[in-house]
Amino acid sequence: MTKKITLIIALCCIAMTACKQGQTTAPKGETYYETLTVALSDRTLSTGYSAAISGVQTVEIRPQVSGMITEILIEEGESVRKGQVLFVIDQTPYKAAYEIAVANVKSAEAALSTAQLIYDSNRDLYEQDVVSEFDLMTAQNDLTDAEARLALCKAEEVNASNNLSYTEVRSPVNGVASMIPYRVGALVNSSIAQPLVTVSDDSKVYAYFSMAENQMLDMVQQYGSLNNAIRQMPEVELIMSNGQKYEHTGKINAISGTISENTGAVSLRAVFNNRNHLLRNGGSGTIIIPMTISDCIVIPQTATYELQDRIFVYKVVNGKASATEIHVAPQNNGTEYIVTDGLAVGDIIVAEGAGLIKEGTEIKSRPAEADGSKTEEGAE
Repeated sequence: MTKKITLIIALCCIAMTACKQGQTTAPKGETYYETLTVALSDRTLSTGYSAAISGVQTVEIRPQVSGMITEILIEEGESVRKGQVLFVIDQTPYKAAYEIAVANVKSAEAALSTAQLIYDSNRDLYEQDVVSEFDLMTAQNDLTDAEARLALCKAEEVNASNNLSYTEVRSPVNGVASMIPYRVGALVNSSIAQPLVTVSDDSKVYAYFSMAENQMLDMVQQYGSLNNAIRQMPEVELIMSNGQKYEHTGKINAISGTISENTGAVSLRAVFNNRNHLLRNGGSGTIIIPMTISDCIVIPQTATYELQDRIFVYKVVNGKASATEIHVAPQNNGTEYIVTDGLAVGDIIVAEGAGLIKEGTEIKSRPAEADGSKTEEGAE
């Protein structure tokens, strides 16, 4: 029993000694704050914009003549070539109309030949004073009428030929076919609600997205003009709908010249190579636009607090906290601000917990990381 009591007393003495030593290194009630020294650095910020993806050329294919579909010559989702026959519409009435038109042309040619013979004959007889001028003019009018009838019949033949050719519905572009809402036997015409098929040329794709007016103005001021912005803006990335980054970078190649009255946004277009056909017309994603800023002041957002839509930091002045308003760039990476006004190189600010500090609080600093390096306590 005596040994146990002795052991307990020894442990208590050790604990008390440790507590006294702790109080020596960190006196009760004393608070340390993370600080950093303001310096210049470079930052590349990325801003994301929701985008709609479209093939560079997307064509809704509709029939130009009415009739029943007799053949569907492609599979849904199949790659098709320009000029390839996709559908065949019942050709029987159009073949008949074409044959009638051909026959009418031959008949009109025969009538013209006869009218020409009569006119030539009457002209010779008129010169011999055998027929009257009236007979000659009548023959000439009949010849003109025959010529007009032949021209009309030829036009009808061309129209009938075109209609017959339209019964074979061809693809106007290279691309990939969509799903087909019609089947053999369906009656279609040029005013159908849904196209026979949609063919999208997706060897390249466009990503359409919108940017707020103030962001567009910042960009124009940065590059000088819209044309300069298009030429000089860095390549952009595309985050696909599955969250993965698309393997090819793209280039912004068009900026709308007008601002939407409804949304106050400007439309932009980026183009991406799509040789592997991974991206599809009608898809979605996020355009990531990088922006590199050199020799700028960067501070953590944890060093700031907001008051009535104004942003403040606490400078350490003569060892005490002094509230200072700052202005920041509209772009940020979610964790840092780029300061455009209010701070200078060499200023020391509270790096964390600015919202919990009051004006004039005594700051005993425990330096935090600034631009990838730590400063020693009290260093500037």
